[in-house]
Amino acid sequence: MIKTSYEFDQSILAAGSSLKTDILLRFRADIAKSPRRNLNLSLVIDRSGSMAGAPLHHALKAAESVVDRLEPYDILSVVVYDDEVDSVVPPQAVTNKSTLKNSIRKVRAGGITNLSGGWLKGCEHVKTRLDPQKINRVLLLTDGHANMGIQDPKILTATAGQKAEEGIITTTLGFAQGFNEDLLIGMARAATGNFYFIQSIDEATEVFSIELDSLRAVVGQNLKVTLELADGVSLVDTLSLAKVSQNDAGKAVITLGELYEGEDKLLGLSLGISSAQVGDLPVMKLHYSADVVQDDRIQSVSGTVDVVAKVGTVEEAAFAATSHIILELSRLTIAKAKETGLNLAEHGKHQEAEQILRSLVKDLRDKGLNENFEIAEEIDQLEYFASRIAQKALGNAGRKEMRDQTYQTMTRNRSDLVGRGVTAGDEVYAMPIVNEVGSGVELHCVREGGKLRIKVMSEGYDSTKNIQFPRAIRAEGARYVVEGLELSSDGFANAKGERTFYRVRGKITRFAQPGETDIFVAPRQSYPTNTGKASKGPASAADLPTTDSVGDSILVQCVKDGSKLRARVVSDGYEPDWNMRFPRSVREEGMLYVVDEVKTAPDGKSYIACGEIKRFVQPT
Repeated sequence: MIKTSYEFDQSILAAGSSLKTDILLRFRADIAKSPRRNLNLSLVIDRSGSMAGAPLHHALKAAESVVDRLEPYDILSVVVYDDEVDSVVPPQAVTNKSTLKNSIRKVRAGGITNLSGGWLKGCEHVKTRLDPQKINRVLLLTDGHANMGIQDPKILTATAGQKAEEGIITTTLGFAQGFNEDLLIGMARAATGNFYFIQSIDEATEVFSIELDSLRAVVGQNLKVTLELADGVSLVDTLSLAKVSQNDAGKAVITLGELYEGEDKLLGLSLGISSAQVGDLPVMKLHYSADVVQDDRIQSVSGTVDVVAKVGTVEEAAFAATSHIILELSRLTIAKAKETGLNLAEHGKHQEAEQILRSLVKDLRDKGLNENFEIAEEIDQLEYFASRIAQKALGNAGRKEMRDQTYQTMTRNRSDLVGRGVTAGDEVYAMPIVNEVGSGVELHCVREGGKLRIKVMSEGYDSTKNIQFPRAIRAEGARYVVEGLELSSDGFANAKGERTFYRVRGKITRFAQPGETDIFVAPRQSYPTNTGKASKGPASAADLPTTDSVGDSILVQCVKDGSKLRARVVSDGYEPDWNMRFPRSVREEGMLYVVDEVKTAPDGKSYIACGEIKRFVQPT
């Protein structure tokens, strides 16, 4: 069965009219520890040109790690895609891991991004072995925008929802900075799957591991909640990214997706109450249903909960204890504010977006919640995003971090997924620099589980404690000197009565060790030394210099077009169908090249390769 509970933000609501209150609902599959469910899994991996080099290398390593963690009763398929879609591992039981991993290792980078073709092939493979007693899942990984096949996000999102109704759930994984987060998040939401932002390419294995842990922990699916609101009660807002619809009776139906063993599914609601008298106030009837593991089988369960609020006088409400769920509601409120702020900024309302974030910061501080480390970290994030939005400088990385933080907080209840973000704050380059610690305290910024954390290096402090530190000047590997550290207040002390984190006191400077290279010198705008002239090639491709990385250059591929060999750009942001002026002497079918620059030709509908040409060699 499903265990449900609810709590209001205030234990006693004040009698009167036009009340607004927040409520936190919890759902958990209340079952004995169940055996691990078998998986029917398809890995769908982008091998287009933009993945060439280290990204594809790490993605394939992550795929191999998945093979290592599967069991003989699991079903696995692996699909790779560029222009073409190849099933390098057709659906099969995981009985020969060595053979499966060898097949994965043979994958090489290719052309442009047929995301829909690869994803649909993965869905097809899962469908051939579809079993309601298994976890049937497609993991779609990409680093770029779809530029071949079905490209309309609305169609792909709607199709993801249709596949979910057939029992095929999709999890999406965005790799590095080039992918379309709106598309991947939209597909994951429609399919009630998960979404992950793999910010650093060496995190791929770690993120795949988180998803596998989640799949093993699935004990319930298709959780739906129907709200039957009492007279005079209205739904003001939903603090969740769950799908909200209406049934034939006009009642709100919220689709919450999967339940995980040992993890509460949270749903925050903001409610309006037209009037309330002292006593018990019926607020709503909560109807829920889900498919959960019972007696080693998937069975449908449902139930109803009466939600009742306690109403007292204004004095009783004022002296009533604030509910202990304030932290969980605050996290959901913060995530909602980030979503709202980002949407406003993208519609040109930067001042309004900044105000929403800064007002929330003030409210959190007024409530003393900045003495909780997680909320203190969120305050730093809110101030960072507010500043970037005000400067109209949020950027691609900042946008992705905001969307990811919102998604994880409002869909999952895992501390290792919230507040992720490793992009260096630009302000770190403009900080004053010192070459000795002196009487100050030395700090170091490190990356931990997709987050930038600050650690104390100086003696006399507890190195296990976290440190609240401005997000805008965090950068992995940076060292700092501060005047001092002070402990947080005891308002949120741990079970032993210990105050849990440090707060920076006084001036902050960046520390550069004498004699060591300073990697945070303010970057200067630099460009490749291009002549702007069309590239010239040697006698043959064999005479070209080689490289195993693309960097800031452009990736070009040679393809057969009828009886001709033509060059085309396969890096994202270019038109793959345009012709290109490219030396004929080095053209070989299927070969990848790295060129310094690609310019648009005078005709406005073709390209010219400029600068040095190198032959791309896949790293091993």
